[in-house]
Amino acid sequence: MDKKALQRKRMWQYFIDAAADIIEENGLEALTIRKVADLAGYTSSTAYNYFDDLSHMKFFAALKFTKPYIDDIPNYIDQKEPTLKQWLGLWECFLKHSFEAPHIYYMVFVGDLGGTAKDLFKKYYAMYPEELVAVPDELKGILQEESFSKRSANFLSRSVTEGYLKEDDVEALTEITHMIWVGALVHYLNHRRSWTKDEAISYVYSEVKNVVMRYVTAEKRAALD
Repeated sequence: MDKKALQRKRMWQYFIDAAADIIEENGLEALTIRKVADLAGYTSSTAYNYFDDLSHMKFFAALKFTKPYIDDIPNYIDQKEPTLKQWLGLWECFLKHSFEAPHIYYMVFVGDLGGTAKDLFKKYYAMYPEELVAVPDELKGILQEESFSKRSANFLSRSVTEGYLKEDDVEALTEITHMIWVGALVHYLNHRRSWTKDEAISYVYSEVKNVVMRYVTAEKRAALD
């Protein structure tokens, strides 16, 4: 990396670290470009040289708070198990962390970015590669995929060859389970359901597994019970 690129990377990290400090102290809604720039010791106009808008800064800063989830993934998957069972383990891990910090996960996976999140995950992990150190190699690329559903579809591709799913069903399965989580998270954030955190997690996991069982081939269902 040349000096100019290294300097740009450092500046970008200064702003993201300052944004993360503000989120930790006052919450995601308190974040503004001006506050971040002031804390980092620069002007707002300088900050805008590194971020398209406030939503992108919020996205990158929020993504820093998903590291506990990333670090926890190896505790929820057993690579000796069928891929579909590993995927359900990933759901358990994701639900635990997303409902512990719902505003953060809403921003990263649902929030308005003025467009798609194309390349934003890849850019973040290019800046902070150390955050993926604990993750199994086969998951590193998947975690940099912008689409939640595509992440699942990429991971589940092996379930087709293992005989658990039909190829034509993978997209529907990943879209339906994704929207179950989105709907539950929005209800939880807006207090539209009187769920505790654990009740919300239990609800989503139960619904996800119910959907999975509808798509699993009959001869393989017993392996997931």
